[in-house]
Amino acid sequence: MSGHSWSQKTKAKKEEEEEEEEVDPFDQMIQRTGCAAFHYTVMECMAEHQDWRKCQEPVQRFRTCMAEHQKRRAEEMRERQERHQAAS
Repeated sequence: MSGHSWSQKTKAKKEEEEEEEEVDPFDQMIQRTGCAAFHYTVMECMAEHQDWRKCQEPVQRFRTCMAEHQKRRAEEMRERQERHQAAS
């Protein structure tokens, strides 16, 4: 009987570890932008102050980073379309 309860505990612990290893899709998306550090700074500021108005500087830095990322992405998409059209 003790072997059975041990295997249940092991299974539960393994499931718990797997949950911890899962990466949040939102976090993955933010990581791909290159703006994760700015995002985390905003989150830390919000946790500390509980008022977004007191976090305008980190919010602006995050917004600037995201705007630059979106601009780079748009340029990459435009270049891909141009290459595809040239190849056709």
